[in-house]
Amino acid sequence: MLLSRSLHPAVMPPCPSLLRLGIAGALALSLACVFAQPAERRDQPLKSLPYSPGLDLHSLDRSADPCVDFYRYACGGWQQNNPLPPDQASWDVYSKLHEENLRFLWGLLADAAVQRPDRAPSEQKTGDHFAACMDTPAIDAAGLTPLQPFLARVAALTSVKEAAPLVAQLHLHSASDAMFRFGSEQDFANSAQVIAGADAGGLGLPDRDHYLKPDKRSRDIRAAYHAHIVRIFELQGDARAAAEAAAKTVMAIETELARSSLTREQRRDPYKVYHRMSLVQLRKIAPAFDWPAYLQASTVPAATPINVAQPAFFRKLSSLLQQRPLADWKTYLRWNIVNSESPYLASPFATASFDFYSRKLQGVETMPPRWKRCVRWVDRDLGEALGQVFVKHTFAPETQQRAADMTRAIEEAMHQRIQSLPWMGPKTKEAALAKLRTLVNKIGYPDRWRDYGAVEIRRDDFFGNVTRSRAFEARRQLAKVGKPVDREEWGMTPPTVNAYYDAQLNSINFPAGILQPPLFDPKMDDAPNFGNTGSTIGHELTHGFDDEGRQFDAQGNLRDWWGKADAAQFNRRTACIVDQYSHYTVVDDVKINGRLTLGEDVADLGGTVLAYMAWKAVTANQKLEPRDGLTPDQRFFIGMAQWGCSNERPEILRLRALTDPHSPNRHRVNGVVSNMPEFAQAFQCKRGQPMVRDKVCKVW
Repeated sequence: MLLSRSLHPAVMPPCPSLLRLGIAGALALSLACVFAQPAERRDQPLKSLPYSPGLDLHSLDRSADPCVDFYRYACGGWQQNNPLPPDQASWDVYSKLHEENLRFLWGLLADAAVQRPDRAPSEQKTGDHFAACMDTPAIDAAGLTPLQPFLARVAALTSVKEAAPLVAQLHLHSASDAMFRFGSEQDFANSAQVIAGADAGGLGLPDRDHYLKPDKRSRDIRAAYHAHIVRIFELQGDARAAAEAAAKTVMAIETELARSSLTREQRRDPYKVYHRMSLVQLRKIAPAFDWPAYLQASTVPAATPINVAQPAFFRKLSSLLQQRPLADWKTYLRWNIVNSESPYLASPFATASFDFYSRKLQGVETMPPRWKRCVRWVDRDLGEALGQVFVKHTFAPETQQRAADMTRAIEEAMHQRIQSLPWMGPKTKEAALAKLRTLVNKIGYPDRWRDYGAVEIRRDDFFGNVTRSRAFEARRQLAKVGKPVDREEWGMTPPTVNAYYDAQLNSINFPAGILQPPLFDPKMDDAPNFGNTGSTIGHELTHGFDDEGRQFDAQGNLRDWWGKADAAQFNRRTACIVDQYSHYTVVDDVKINGRLTLGEDVADLGGTVLAYMAWKAVTANQKLEPRDGLTPDQRFFIGMAQWGCSNERPEILRLRALTDPHSPNRHRVNGVVSNMPEFAQAFQCKRGQPMVRDKVCKVW
């Protein structure tokens, strides 16, 4: 179901003297140097976040012609100076800043983990969760024991019908999406209310196409996945022959579920994932599953409306429940439980999970160190408790105010763009402006912090902490059903280095983590800041008017507010972008799926256009001078490009080409500037050069 659109995918040569950290830093050593140090010197928490400039001259490759390959010109030096760490599938400005945030949080958590009488309640919970996670001897000694209660319930099943309340408990307490996914969501038809939502799930591979595509790469992934399933069953104590048979059963069930799941491209149409039903209607399309028992175990009232996102999927699930014997479903549930929980179990299970999901699918060479995984899990489970401390140490009120001022300037640019669009009629313009007026900006952190008082955290029970935290969040989400929407809630924690647009809340959201140098640099002039953060703000704002967002009105309801001629013009203009990006090569012979990436590509272009307009308006009465041999306009575009400096493994590029609605960073940068005459003028590019398109695409 469509809820929000994020900016990025949920991230050696001799050492130079000056680099960014995050976008390579002025005071930081290059990662090549850092990884050459002994582990005990390298792997240390940070007491403060290093400063990295918002425009880094050392990241440039001045041997490249910006009119031929602007991405290489802006980022070639960064790519040389920032080789891929062995525990990363990709390494970019965002992931580098995220790494620094993690190291800073590591220091906060290590301090909070020290048992002393003056710890605040939030410190006690976050610190004890971190301490329990770091206690690997205890975790290894527990082996598979933490999962035995769930596995015993699977073994005790005497009929397929009895599985429903067990599946409900798995959805509440574990990472499992056994059979399907279930939760709460805003009603597409009435965004002021929350209803229940059931969606396709139950797959162990990242995408349904992994099960179905006949190419060699997909066959290779399926073979490796089969081997991974065998390995997990053997770790549970199954003999080889039994593990092989179990793997065949799992693959057969998941392949049938995949065959009945929508493609990612199909899911981008909100009308294809909105089918509001009563319990009676749901039972008619999926009679083999005991829905009343499931809802009762989930504490969801039987009268609750349910959005059944993919009816065909649930028909197939019901059919499989009738056709396959109970033993097959016991095998499937055993697999789903252990596979989903493997990262939190003893080392053999965690290593098996890493070897397939990270090493095989993404090309990652080594597992991230334990501290890094633990910080991420504490942030996920107790994110707003940890976020309060992060904000206190890193996010100045002046930064929040400056980001708010920039956001208002970009909204004004969008107002002007809508009013001046030659292809949009008056009535559609009026509706678009009404939507823009109701847009809500959330900057930094929530006004009201989440209360984790009900979450029991024990210093000697890491797996229990994870499951209790999950149950708290799952119940919190389900408790929203039937109630008015909380429009103040955030979908990301404050340290997150990302941003998102929520179509039904009609809000753009920028956590404190993304408003740090080098992405947002209060010490830097406006040109690179508007090019970088300004384009990000414009990107999220434009999501409200991309091919998905434009289908929701000012109140966040799914409603067609477009005139027919205006919609046709919009589709014609977005077709230009689909065609442009579909010609770009990701890796080898893999091309971008321009229909999958359309929303992000529209937002990238629209966001940069809006940021440029806003920057020009804000600085209209200023005399802007060149700096470091670069004109103000050149500084704007370099700032815009350097957020995307990255190195990526071919495995992750192939995976993202199938699953990620974002184009690769190189094409996100070059694709945008080649559509902007302002860029060509800034760098004196001529018609016929690669960065000057003959057919310019423009939507907003």
